[in-house]
Amino acid sequence: MIISSLKTNSITNPLGFYLKYISFSWITEQGTSTSTKQVAAKVEVSKTIDFRKLIFDSGKSDEISSLAYTPDFVPEPRTRYFWRVTVWGDKGEEVVSDVAWFETGKMDEPWRGNWITPNIEKECHPIIRKSFELSKEVTSARIYISGVGLYHFEINGTRVGKELFTPGYNAYEFWMQYQTYDITNLLTNGSNAIGVSLGNGWYKGRFGFDGGYHELYGEKFALIAEMIITYADGSSMVIGTDESWKSYISPIEFSGIYDGEIYNANKEIENWSQPYFNDDNWYDVSITEINTEKLQERLSLPVLIKEERKPIDIIHTPAGETVLDFGQNMTGWVRLNVKIPKGEKIILQYGEILQDNCFYRENLRTAKAEYAFISDGTEREIQPHFTFFGFRYVKLIGFSNEIKIGDFTACVIYSDLQETGTIETSNNDVNQLFQNALWGQKGNFLDVPTDCPQRDERMGWTGDAQIFASTACYNMTSSAFYQKFMYDLREEQIRIGGSVPFIVPTIKPENDPGFVTGHGSSAWGDAATIIPWTLYLHYGDKQLLIEQFPIMKDWVDYIRKIDDKSGSKRLWKEGFHFGDWLALDGKDPQGMMGGTDPYYIATAYYYYSTRLVAKVANIIEETELSDEYHALADEIKAAINREYFTQNGRSAINTQTALIVALSMDLVAENKRLRIVEDLKMKLLEDGLHLNTGFVGTPYLCDVLSKNGLNDFAYTLLLNDDFPSWLYAVKMGATTIWERWNSVLPDGSISGTGMNSLNHYAYGSIIEWMYRHMCGINPTEDAPGFKKIRFEPKPNGQLKYAKATLQSASGFIESGWEIKSSNSMTFRFRVPFNTSAEVLLPYANRKIIMLDGKKLIDCSIYSKQEGDNVICELTPGYYVFEYISTREYTLLLTTSSSIKDFLGTNETRDILYQVFPNLTDNPFVLQHIEKPLYELAQVPIVSMFVTEDKLEELKKRLELTAIVK
Repeated sequence: MIISSLKTNSITNPLGFYLKYISFSWITEQGTSTSTKQVAAKVEVSKTIDFRKLIFDSGKSDEISSLAYTPDFVPEPRTRYFWRVTVWGDKGEEVVSDVAWFETGKMDEPWRGNWITPNIEKECHPIIRKSFELSKEVTSARIYISGVGLYHFEINGTRVGKELFTPGYNAYEFWMQYQTYDITNLLTNGSNAIGVSLGNGWYKGRFGFDGGYHELYGEKFALIAEMIITYADGSSMVIGTDESWKSYISPIEFSGIYDGEIYNANKEIENWSQPYFNDDNWYDVSITEINTEKLQERLSLPVLIKEERKPIDIIHTPAGETVLDFGQNMTGWVRLNVKIPKGEKIILQYGEILQDNCFYRENLRTAKAEYAFISDGTEREIQPHFTFFGFRYVKLIGFSNEIKIGDFTACVIYSDLQETGTIETSNNDVNQLFQNALWGQKGNFLDVPTDCPQRDERMGWTGDAQIFASTACYNMTSSAFYQKFMYDLREEQIRIGGSVPFIVPTIKPENDPGFVTGHGSSAWGDAATIIPWTLYLHYGDKQLLIEQFPIMKDWVDYIRKIDDKSGSKRLWKEGFHFGDWLALDGKDPQGMMGGTDPYYIATAYYYYSTRLVAKVANIIEETELSDEYHALADEIKAAINREYFTQNGRSAINTQTALIVALSMDLVAENKRLRIVEDLKMKLLEDGLHLNTGFVGTPYLCDVLSKNGLNDFAYTLLLNDDFPSWLYAVKMGATTIWERWNSVLPDGSISGTGMNSLNHYAYGSIIEWMYRHMCGINPTEDAPGFKKIRFEPKPNGQLKYAKATLQSASGFIESGWEIKSSNSMTFRFRVPFNTSAEVLLPYANRKIIMLDGKKLIDCSIYSKQEGDNVICELTPGYYVFEYISTREYTLLLTTSSSIKDFLGTNETRDILYQVFPNLTDNPFVLQHIEKPLYELAQVPIVSMFVTEDKLEELKKRLELTAIVK
């Protein structure tokens, strides 16, 4: 057995993070062990790495879960704790983990440093410094530091850490984060110095909706820091920010999240953060009034340069521009080597797309998105400090020397998340779609789950965050990231009566009560219930669910108060709602509001969130609350059926989204579901088997189809590559997910500039369907965190194979399938240590299934026939199933030259119906009967009935007819 991935509160060795409660987790892998299950475990916590000073020992226990274990002790401030776990396997083996640690911050200790602000013009970016002496050997040194807007700092001329954009972006009015750094190895006996540089960031730079606002949270640059240094003799000293610190004007002449940065190397001050620097002519600082009680330990994960990429081409455009193409839309900036004459300026402008083969950035709206560097004549490596860009293309201005592609490197930045999931299929376009969604997550998971990383917005829209949450958790380790977001959401929520803002953190421009400060929309506000539930399913931390339950409950209570004030009708018919945002079925297909009644959507989410609250209350053993909210949910469902459905189950709103929501959220009685399924089927056929859904309908669309016997429809929607579809963007060269289905038109022109991001991850939620249904990896509610896995892959002949891997909270999972012929199937599954799995093999006969080369009925695993499917229960291990399916998997119809000879003839249509009699009564096919055969074959409902054998029969009959004729 091997124990790995030891984490505290979902973070590896966290230093100075906020720890309201402590949760340890780890993964045990089987390795070469014969054990497959954990029968007991022990957790030990010590103040020393050798564990001679134990402060907690759980003892050997069979109740300890690797997903989340909370030790029973109260940590002290500014203390490092070491912990390890011992696991016993079911075959008697025992293994001890490596040592992990976590270190607390100041906790409730008062600050001995003060907030200070430089005595320079407030528009000028400052650098701030302090020299100090250390007279004895240092054994430990920590700095607790924060700044507004953004800061980075140096000790004795060395940049501390690799983090970017500290202290992060959060609801500054209510709480502020500070970071903790171990600076022991940077200090020397004798003279030392610290230097801090400040930038505008979100706090005081231009930021917000509709062009943004200046100084949203404050008008002054400010810094607070406290160094606590421990000597070898046990004594200590504290150096805090006060009026003895000095300030000067930074070489950063401007910085902004939207507009970029201007850096003047001629204003650099050599050795300014070294201890021997003379700062006598520097400006003083003043203590400023920022409440230190709002300061608390960090929750934000570090934002880092996670990847680097080289340009793939240098483009010389028809407009005479020089443009670098990096081949991938991403978030970050370009680092480059320069040697240009003193005083010359170069500019790098950032954009997502070319237009007419020229550089373009009109869709960034008012964001300038450029980095300017003014040279001092020296050769150097340059990059921005306090800004970032969303880009694929970079326009170079002012470069007089030859451009060398090797001098440029794109730095890809996002929060410190590790990739956990992979998907691969036989279709390269589908594979690219997966990569596009993953890159959308990378580009928008920058401390806050933003809507876009490039234009003058980049805000934490709650609707986007909840829509993508499950896909995010499959793709990357997202628990700690979302926990910070939910903390911000809670701080906002408790001040607006349980409602949830459209945007978290909320943009609050002074004296502007308008749209940007709005709250209380369905689907957006339901982030309060959906995200905690999603985190629980994926990571299985019950304590986290307990912590976030008040967020869930208060949101539903907010809706119920509105409902009660309007007569307790159990319908939500008040206020503004985004509805099925950006759906294509509205009065204006190019508009923003979809065609589904927003109050229907609001009430559906009212019901769905109430059910989640009831479910969670039961899990955390709040039985009375569970009963209360179950009863409320029943009332809402009854009201929905009275208002929106006939007695026979017909939906009063005949849109794709209305029908999808009814099925996904279980709005109708079981005996009426088939009616809704059939209506959805016919609605899709009427729409040419193309989606027209928006932000509400799209995430549930394929999931609903695959769960309700329309898996072929789901695959057809996935594989459509004309507008509107996921693969349309892929075919148009997209490398991320677009905001609109037609962000770029077929001729390559952008469809509009008002609201048109080319890196907007919401529609990437299709990836959850690919994990759950195409590849079949599902968590279960009764054993979350993938302690029990439900493998339920749903193959389709339009792909030859599909496979996924997941480094889950419980270990490494694999699931995949391959179609060997039209009905010969192979399935592969990997079940991790200390988990179990239920497998549903579709269209299978238990008697002919082979497992690892043996007949399934002769193997020891439990299996049973259940209709057309076979159910197996698996213990940890790797499994290969092979069998001849009881159905033929569909293949796309291809046309040979002999078929083309008869396009549109009566003989061809007659033969088509002889070979495919199940098409003769299909009204949708009959509408297209006059089409040439090759066009008819592209109609998805036709292709769904085409198998390899039928295709051969069709070809032979057509060839025979040609000969006779």
